Amino acid sequence: MNSQRLTSEKKAGRYERMYKQIQDLLKKPGNDISRMATMVAVLSHKMEYFFWTGFYLLDNGELIVGPYQGPVACQLLQKNTGVCWAAINERATQVVPDVHQFPGHIACDSRSNSEIAVPLYNAKGEIVGVLDVDSKDFNSFDETDRIWLEKIVALL
Repeated sequence: MNSQRLTSEKKAGRYERMYKQIQDLLKKPGNDISRMATMVAVLSHKMEYFFWTGFYLLDNGELIVGPYQGPVACQLLQKNTGVCWAAINERATQVVPDVHQFPGHIACDSRSNSEIAVPLYNAKGEIVGVLDVDSKDFNSFDETDRIWLEKIVALL
C-alpha cells in the first residue's frame, strides 16, 4: 500500500496509535541509541510506504548514520548537501515529493523517490541529527506525515 491510498484521517489515526505505542515503549530503560532504534522499528514496520527509516546524527560536524531499518545507508552524508542537511541548516522539516528535483540530493539508494527529514533536538534546543524517511513512491509525504513525525521525534 502506498501513501496515496491512505486518507488523511486514516494516516493520522495510524500515527496517533504509533505515537502512543512509541511513548509507552520509550518509558522503558534504555539510552538514546536504543530509543532511536525502537522508534525506527515501529515506524518502519507500521507504514508500508516507508522504504528506509532512520536517523542521521551530528558527530563533530559530520552527519553519520545512526539506527535505521531498510537497505544499506550512506554512512556519511556530504556536508551541507541533500535533504538531511537542508533540515539541519534550515532548522525545519523538509518534505520532498520528488528527490530527483531536489538540488544536491544524495542518492544512497536509487529506488528512493520521495523523502521527509525531521530535525532532532536535544534538551538544550540544539539540533543533534535528523529522522530521515524515504519512499519508493513519489509524493509519499504530506502535512500529516510532517505533523506526526515531528511529534514522534519530540518524544526523544
